Amino acid sequence: MSKPEPGWRALFSGANAIRSLALAGGTALHAVSVYIAITILPSVVKDIGGLDYYAWNTTLFVAASILGAALSPRLLSALGPRGAYVAAALTFAVGAMACGLAPTMPVLLLGRLVQGLGGGFMLALSYAMIRLILPESLWSRGMGLVSAMWGVATLLGPAIGGIFAELGVWRAAHQKAAPLAVLFSLLAASVLPKRGEADDRAALPLLQLVLLTAAVLVVSAGSVSADIRIGIAGLAVALVLMAALIGVERRARTRLLPRDIFRLSTPLSRLFVVMSLLTVTVTGTEIFIPLFLQVLHQQTPLVSGYLAALMSAGWSAGSITSSGAGGGAAGRAILASPVLALAGMACLAALVPVAGGGDWALLAPICVALVCIGLGIGSAWPHLLTRALQTAPEDERTVTASSLTTVQMFVTALAAALAGMIANLGGLLDPGGVAGTTSAARWLFGLVALAPLLCLPVALRIGRAPPAVRHGQASSAPH
Repeated sequence: MSKPEPGWRALFSGANAIRSLALAGGTALHAVSVYIAITILPSVVKDIGGLDYYAWNTTLFVAASILGAALSPRLLSALGPRGAYVAAALTFAVGAMACGLAPTMPVLLLGRLVQGLGGGFMLALSYAMIRLILPESLWSRGMGLVSAMWGVATLLGPAIGGIFAELGVWRAAHQKAAPLAVLFSLLAASVLPKRGEADDRAALPLLQLVLLTAAVLVVSAGSVSADIRIGIAGLAVALVLMAALIGVERRARTRLLPRDIFRLSTPLSRLFVVMSLLTVTVTGTEIFIPLFLQVLHQQTPLVSGYLAALMSAGWSAGSITSSGAGGGAAGRAILASPVLALAGMACLAALVPVAGGGDWALLAPICVALVCIGLGIGSAWPHLLTRALQTAPEDERTVTASSLTTVQMFVTALAAALAGMIANLGGLLDPGGVAGTTSAARWLFGLVALAPLLCLPVALRIGRAPPAVRHGQASSAPH
């Protein structure tokens, strides 16, 4: 008979409580800023222009987060947990202040780059340090707690962003994040250990990082134009860059990603495929929801921000309620995730493009669909992350932990760029207005629904397979 998993009390007792607060705080700070930015972005565009670069606000932020996530093991090794968290939070603060002072969209995007770098550091450090400062029996709880911080963001982010947007002072929403980041750096300095596990990889996978970010940026460049030929060209170049990345990773001595990630027959690869497709579902849906709700359903920035955050609220609720599940329950959560996401996407594709003038007969099922998507993905997420860490070979624990965020951020940035491309080509720029936005919403949600559909057979195989018996030992299920 297996030993029962420790409960939440163990995570919030003694030294674990303070350490968990520090880990969760970094994610909360990053997540709140994400929802602030999403909520105020329609107001930003009205003030300083840049509708054609709407998706870039997310894409560049996340592309920089990729660099931060990939560099986080080096930062952790060089500065230790305490110093790494302080450096990450202060970088985030500088970027937030730059966004708050930006006179034009290019300057704002530059600030988002810096802010994203700090945010990437904090997210990756949160995941990596769960296994460094918590016992393995609490990893799943720790993953659930970190994921649940997006629930905090759904309460604070839209409120902060929406209130400042409606008052016409959206800059203050960014500026307030800077002192909060400084305060968090002081908390991290006071509770985290000075030294942690050393990383023996001396070299930096610079070429892989360049190829990864370049793939995102060329898709972003193609997304600005309403000419489909330019968009297709951007996608073609991105595919070439990704093929080059795979070739470099297979030959490299210092890798950015786990060696099994490109072998589709391995359990680790299948886990990353499912996480990537679910990330596409969330990002492709969430980024344009505030704009669609304001233009097509006449909602205020505050209300549209909260409605957009319902997906993350569902994600957080799913993570909290599911994180303690084990064995068959965890497998069922993974199986249910793409099913719920697909049902939610079908509802959004049918209802969001219908200009309802604020009619809650339309908005209510839209809200249910957003919660449904988040709940399904959130319920599976802690188990997908934990299985990835358990499945990874012993000599790849560090690179696997950091790649959880690297891959998620890359897919998020790529999905944001693709969402921008679909929306722009679908009519957001030409003809624009209500008619163009209606067409853009229909194309966007219809195409994004393919992600959970493709996820179904892979999730079925993962959900039916037993998890790894111990950390570093893969499941004995046939590949």
